[in-house]
Amino acid sequence: MNHENLHSRASRTGTNVGLMAQMAFLTAIMLVLAFTPLGYIPLPFMNATTMHIPVIIGGCLLGPGPGAALGAFFGITSVIKATIQPNLTSFVFTPFYSFSPQFHGGPASLLVAIGPRILIGLVAGLLFRALKKRMKKTGLPLFISGFVGSMVNTIGVMGLIYLFFGEQYAVAGGTDPSMLIYVIMGVVGINGVPEAVIGAILTQAIGKALLIVMKHSGMAGADSHQ
Repeated sequence: MNHENLHSRASRTGTNVGLMAQMAFLTAIMLVLAFTPLGYIPLPFMNATTMHIPVIIGGCLLGPGPGAALGAFFGITSVIKATIQPNLTSFVFTPFYSFSPQFHGGPASLLVAIGPRILIGLVAGLLFRALKKRMKKTGLPLFISGFVGSMVNTIGVMGLIYLFFGEQYAVAGGTDPSMLIYVIMGVVGINGVPEAVIGAILTQAIGKALLIVMKHSGMAGADSHQ
């Protein structure tokens, strides 16, 4: 019995160490993306991003919990980025930046920046887990989870911006506030959908490659068994 307990404890320790190593790897990638042009691509109203890709992959391969944690890290980096490298609409992502009394952030900025990003990893992880139970291969579940996770980011962020900062955001961007809903729909359709397709393709390609590496190294996460 003692031998079995020691074996079980060693197995759990190995699993935890493997999970920490995988989380550290994805976090390191996110740090590189966050503070180089690779992570945030400036657009007129907001930054397009590739930061959600490691979050989705983490949610799929490691589980919804680790995915949510990676999403929180994504959100925190977006707050930092908006604070130290602001543009006209950065106040929606950080309470620490204001370029006039009319355009200022607040506590809701943290919700905009962090809330949807936590949901990326959570939703992608739960969706991948559900799809994997119904499909033998992992390719399609990774693709679908990548697409949905990306859309959660775009729709969540833009929806909360509209809810909390609608008029300020419109005026700062030089748009009639009455037209903002159409601008947001345009961002979701024109920027969000292509970004989601790219996210789905990258999630599938990178996720499958990492699954192979994890399988051969014996570091497969809780949600990564084929």
